[in-house]
Amino acid sequence: MRLLLDRMARAPYPPLRTLSAPAAKQAYEKSAGVLEVPKPPLARVQDLRIPARDGTPLRARLLAPSTAPGLPVLLYLHGGGFTIGSIDTHDTLCRMLAHLSGAAVLTLDYRLAPEHRFPVAVNDAWDALAWLAGEGARTLGLDGTRLAIGGDSAGGTLAAVGAIHARDLGVRLALQLLIYPGTTAHQDTPSHATYADGPMLDQAQIDWFFGLYIDEAQREDWRFAPLQADDVDGVAPAWFALAECDPLVDEGVLYADKLRLAGVPVDLEIYRGMVHGFAQMGRALPEARRFHHDAAQALRAAFGL
Repeated sequence: MRLLLDRMARAPYPPLRTLSAPAAKQAYEKSAGVLEVPKPPLARVQDLRIPARDGTPLRARLLAPSTAPGLPVLLYLHGGGFTIGSIDTHDTLCRMLAHLSGAAVLTLDYRLAPEHRFPVAVNDAWDALAWLAGEGARTLGLDGTRLAIGGDSAGGTLAAVGAIHARDLGVRLALQLLIYPGTTAHQDTPSHATYADGPMLDQAQIDWFFGLYIDEAQREDWRFAPLQADDVDGVAPAWFALAECDPLVDEGVLYADKLRLAGVPVDLEIYRGMVHGFAQMGRALPEARRFHHDAAQALRAAFGL
């Protein structure tokens, strides 16, 4: 990990926070995939549109290792600080999850800041989950009774919040797959101090993301900070993948503890020596490849595959 970070530090690319939001989106799209494993072939790759509550058609992609009907499905929400990222930047990761688990993965292009500020991304994720649990699963030939939700970083936040909302709507989820999720209102845990100037994701970058996404007065809203939720009883079982050297590691542990105290089954893995975003560095890191297999095993177990 250290050798990889040293190489990345020598690359002549400016920090995303020094760019305009459109330029940062473009730069991230161009760089994503450089450190990924080769994309596995899949039997089914289908681009589609999912209707949001305001009528906007949201871009999505279904990835499945088989064309057989009745596959269980994971709704995946990509990371990127609610500001960058897409179904394309996370295509390889989602393909690996489908390939290794035997389940289908539906990945969503929820709308991004600064054009779409909080809570638009939350609503888009909720709308996609509700659609998938009903009409969507039937339309796509999937098993709407075997659903999971997951995501990394900001997408992990959306997944955690989506699991609470699913419980409130009576939608049963087999699993919430939370990959270094953000869960706090103010980023004030010890790991945020330890890694304030840390690699891949520092405090200045976090501030830039959230400044574009949410007003300060809204940060206590549980839809931004699921640690603020009054009640997490009865939400779906959770599988956490955290990076040890990550500003977000403490808030991931805190949210896992909150779920455990509410009686929710929790599995938590901290990948030692890893930094934020490591899951998409499988070309260089054995730990990222181990993560792929660990996450897929969690999905298989949850879906009974």
